Amino acid sequence: MNNVDKYYPAKGRVVLHVDMNAFYCSVHEAEEPEKYRNRPTAVAGSVELRKGVIVTCSYAARRRGVSTGMTVSQGLKKCPELIVIQPNFHLYRKYSKAFMNIAYSYTPLLQAVSIDECYLDITGSKQFGTPMEIAQAIQSRIASELGLPCSIGIAPNKLLAKMASDMKKPNGITVLRIRDVPALLWDKPCDEMFGIGRRTAEKLKKMRIYTIGQLAAAEERLLLERFGVVGHWMKQAANGHDDSPVIDEREKNKSIGHTTTLPRDISEMEDVQRVLLNLADQVTRRLRRQQLMAQTVQITIRTPDMKTITRSHSLDTVTERAEDVYTEACKLYKQHWSTEKPVRLLGITLQNLLPKEEAVLQLDLFDYEQQPKKESLTKTMDMLRDKFGESAVLTAGMLSDDPSALIRNHKVRGTSLQTDFLLDNDQANDDK
Repeated sequence: MNNVDKYYPAKGRVVLHVDMNAFYCSVHEAEEPEKYRNRPTAVAGSVELRKGVIVTCSYAARRRGVSTGMTVSQGLKKCPELIVIQPNFHLYRKYSKAFMNIAYSYTPLLQAVSIDECYLDITGSKQFGTPMEIAQAIQSRIASELGLPCSIGIAPNKLLAKMASDMKKPNGITVLRIRDVPALLWDKPCDEMFGIGRRTAEKLKKMRIYTIGQLAAAEERLLLERFGVVGHWMKQAANGHDDSPVIDEREKNKSIGHTTTLPRDISEMEDVQRVLLNLADQVTRRLRRQQLMAQTVQITIRTPDMKTITRSHSLDTVTERAEDVYTEACKLYKQHWSTEKPVRLLGITLQNLLPKEEAVLQLDLFDYEQQPKKESLTKTMDMLRDKFGESAVLTAGMLSDDPSALIRNHKVRGTSLQTDFLLDNDQANDDK
């Protein structure tokens, strides 16, 4: 067995978790080192009102008592010299793509789980050296080529790799084997296990399970009775076992879209707006059903002579709301289409989709106070429509005073409602 092979088990995998340290602040420091290097910085929204949530802060700021989740005003009280930076997601995406391209050069099995972290399965990457040598090479290249710090976990599975990357920050590399789990993890509280949140930990405490070690030794039958199939996963995780694969998703271009061929050609902006509002409502409803959020809005326009054009634009942050998609679709239409020209088909497609749990950060940045209220209203509307039908809840823009307009009647529990569901030829696309 040569020096490389002894680091690669005959059976099983070797997984890395690359976690960028204080990513947003580090990106700004890399862009403007003379302004931000070694300074206490934080990225937050609503800086002027001091109500924005701090979503990341530099290690210099953390040493002064600033932490993620504080409002800007709280952070400034802890550290008056704190530099608060407005977010720049275009810049973050640029650096995110760059560091993942570096990681991707060592294995095609790369799974991005957020803008600042990814898993790598390097089981078949022996040509690049040992796992430690590969991790060191990735860390060194990200630092020298991009000016960014990162921590890397090395383990036989994703769960332990993730937990290992959290052990030494910033710029740490940690190896965590299954045989290390009892000594390194079992004395920690349950909520330090990745995947177990505060509420689940509270439920475990009521079962007198306080530590990861106690969870590892717990009777599985009791866990199954209390948590269902999740109970099995928790016991396995507490013992360091995780079979989930590293899924290469780099080439997948997911989108959700609707197009509608109109009963007659239209050119009046009021008619166009009603159609776009209806389309925006439908695509965002499907988006929410799949627990996704979208960054890019694309419109499709087809003329009576069958000429088709598409135009798209990326938003500053992700969204799941019909009003955001509708507003952007109208802007694109006005920018790229003359209002007197007739159209026979319109469509909206949402692109650059993210799982909702990964997108919460961006929502907090831009909609700190209003988001919970709007999300609650949206959930209520979705629930009503699931129960009573799609036309159970309408916005004012979906109604028309003109009975000859491009609308048809829907009856919900005896009530006649006019909507412009114009889907004579509705296409629903989920490109994966």
